[in-house]
Amino acid sequence: MKPSYNTDNFPFWTEIQVRFRDLDALNHVNNAVFNSYFEEARIRFTQTIPSFIESMKKGKSFVLVRADIQYIKPILYPSSILIGSAISEYGNSSLSGIQAIYDSKSRELHAVAQTTGVWFDLKTHRPIRLPDIPDRNSYLFKG
Repeated sequence: MKPSYNTDNFPFWTEIQVRFRDLDALNHVNNAVFNSYFEEARIRFTQTIPSFIESMKKGKSFVLVRADIQYIKPILYPSSILIGSAISEYGNSSLSGIQAIYDSKSRELHAVAQTTGVWFDLKTHRPIRLPDIPDRNSYLFKG
C-alpha cells in the first residue's frame, strides 16, 4: 500500500525535523532511523487516546510484535517530515496500525509502516484485553 498524501486519511499527524545525526554514509537518513520516526509518532498517537492513557497509568502498555516497513524514497537533510498514523484493525488484545512518512513541503511519500501491537500488563508480563475505545472509528485509517 502506498497511500497518497491526504490529511483526511490519518487521524493523527506528527512533524519531525530531520537531524544531521540521522544520516548514514550515503548522506540520507539511515533505514534504522525510519523505525525511530515511526515509533515516536506511534507513541504520540497512543497518548491521544484517553482510555489508553488511563490504562497506562495502571501499568499497561503496548508491546510491538510486528513491524513491516516499506522504504520508498530516501529522506535527505535538511528536511522536515510528516508522519500520518492510524489504526487499521482492532482485535481483542492487539491492534494493527498503518503509518506513512511524507516530506512536509513536497508531500512526497518516503515510507509506509504496518505494525501490530499487543496490549500488555507490565506486572504479569501477559497480554490483556484492549481498553474500550468509545470513539474507535475516529482513529481508523480512512484511505
